[in-house]
Amino acid sequence: MSRVVLAMSGGVDSSVAAHLLRAAGHEVIGVFMRHGEQTAAAASTDRKQGCCSAADALDAQRVADQLDLPFYVLNLQAEFGQIIDYFVGEYVRGRTPNPCIVCNQWLKFGKLFEYAESVGAYCVATGHYARCVPAANGIPGLCRGVDWDKDQSYVLFGIGLERLGRMLLPLGGYHKRDIRRMAAELGLRVAEKRDSQEICFVPAGAHGAFVRARRGARDTAGRIVTSEGRVVGQHAGIERFTIGQRKGLGVALGEPYFVVHIDPDSCDVVIGRHAELARQILNASHTNWLVDPGQEPFRCQAKIRYNTAAAAATALVRAGDRLEVVFDAPCYGVAPGQAVVLYDGDRVLGGGWID
Repeated sequence: MSRVVLAMSGGVDSSVAAHLLRAAGHEVIGVFMRHGEQTAAAASTDRKQGCCSAADALDAQRVADQLDLPFYVLNLQAEFGQIIDYFVGEYVRGRTPNPCIVCNQWLKFGKLFEYAESVGAYCVATGHYARCVPAANGIPGLCRGVDWDKDQSYVLFGIGLERLGRMLLPLGGYHKRDIRRMAAELGLRVAEKRDSQEICFVPAGAHGAFVRARRGARDTAGRIVTSEGRVVGQHAGIERFTIGQRKGLGVALGEPYFVVHIDPDSCDVVIGRHAELARQILNASHTNWLVDPGQEPFRCQAKIRYNTAAAAATALVRAGDRLEVVFDAPCYGVAPGQAVVLYDGDRVLGGGWID
């Protein structure tokens, strides 16, 4: 029997993960990560909001009690503060942050490993829908979950190889419907709990106000300009926008327009027609590789957002920790600040942060 620290969010996924790990013979220690950020979300009854509220902590505690598992709450307010600073800073720079990936790198598979080592646990587990599958040479590997509709391998691309080999992802071989059925059969109160779909420290739909409250004296208000240079409106802050956005632009031009560029210096938000979103090439930096990418161009499938399909592409590693991806067909909505993750079939090759 091996001792395992499991990140428990109070949702159905991590709750069933606890059962599966224990059924496999592991000694499971449940841990809830408390961020300490007081937002309207914490008091919300909309259970699809985040994954770190007081109600979620109580749900996690109840599941641990029901499964007879030791359960602890880690106060990671200072660490979450760094993620919030990153989140705000990226929007102020006209980029689109992905705090869930950063949280996985810094906390779930960062600070949580430190805690695991302090209690004599070798492995850390979560309820992500992805699989740890070693390659033929025995090197740890990360693969998509079998339920491609729920696959979360994209948000795990940044985990280092040294820790990938110590990860357990017990849900990777299941479909979501099987997990809910299993939770119901176990009598878990979270069996029908809705999935968290928002950023855990930001009230639903209020990320712009959240950034404005924390950006300091910096004024990010500016103009809305068409790609032809015509000023068509004003906006209250660039943090309200992301590349590819269509709704909420605050202008009506008689046909669909999309955000095609955000200028953090002038604070102009440039809008254009859908065709102007097309990009055949992207460049990324701060890469993380789960395989040796070599020095030659290689074929892959590239995913530019969590909720988009991977697209056929050719990738090349550049000097200085950089990556160039050339798509076979134009790709729409490439947003600086998001991650590009490369696949070979089910297997994650690596990725980087889009510049």
